[in-house]
Amino acid sequence: MKKKYIFALFAISLFVLIIGCEEEIETGIPTPFIGGTQGLTAEFEPIGVVEEGEYAVYEDELIPISIVFRNKGEELVDVGNLKVELKGILIDDFSGIVAGVLTNTNRIEEVSEFNPEGGEEIIDFTPTGGAKYLQEIPGAYYTITPYIEYVYKYKTRATVPEVCFKENLRDERLCVVRERKEVFSSGAPVQVQSAEEDTAGTGRVVLIFEVENVGGGDVAVPNGEFRPDYGQIRYILEPITERANWQCTAAGRENEARLIDGRATIRCRLLNPLPKNALYTKEIGLTINYDYRDVIQERIRIKKSI
Repeated sequence: MKKKYIFALFAISLFVLIIGCEEEIETGIPTPFIGGTQGLTAEFEPIGVVEEGEYAVYEDELIPISIVFRNKGEELVDVGNLKVELKGILIDDFSGIVAGVLTNTNRIEEVSEFNPEGGEEIIDFTPTGGAKYLQEIPGAYYTITPYIEYVYKYKTRATVPEVCFKENLRDERLCVVRERKEVFSSGAPVQVQSAEEDTAGTGRVVLIFEVENVGGGDVAVPNGEFRPDYGQIRYILEPITERANWQCTAAGRENEARLIDGRATIRCRLLNPLPKNALYTKEIGLTINYDYRDVIQERIRIKKSI
């Protein structure tokens, strides 16, 4: 009886081990990107001591308003491609604030193998040391809530390494047409979450990309308007040598897609039938261009001097 119990326990352990190993099986295709779901992040530099969850300064002290931006994605932000606007306060109520809108004067490097932390840039609205509140404090203190709205140009690159080009679907060699494909996206707040290949008539294939805004901000086409009801992106097929062979649309629109509830579907259809007996795989992908907008806020308590 004891031997049977030990054998049963061994069999169960072996089964669990096999299942665990099956779940860890990889496709063997190395990712060409570092990945991630962020672009630029922003944070207020320290302002003073913290009291009850707010920074606190006295009315005769200067208030530094300086923001550090860090690039956590895989796209370079070039000079002038980050626009930073100071909102939430009346600038005329302060001295020492140089402007309400500033841009980056240096390139903010992307995350890479040689720079895993990414580049950073400090945007300083008070380069002379800080802002001074000019108005009378009505009580013991007055709390201001400045916030920073920032917009930057960014890009997502996505690739499907093995798209199947097969004229005869009954031929089971080499690759499969009707299946979900492995897709890789570069680190960015807009991601291609999945890709699926299917047939689109005799000798034709279609690629279906599911795109999602995962960064928590707003997205618009480059130099376009940010809309409250939907986001927008601009996309193009890669590589360039394949563009004339495909037609890509999203809800009937070529080259642009609307993100409803943060999501869009892009369908790319091969225009001409494959040659007879065609059988090969090829890498196909998308480049997605957009402006991205996000916001941060801070609370600052200005205390009446005694």
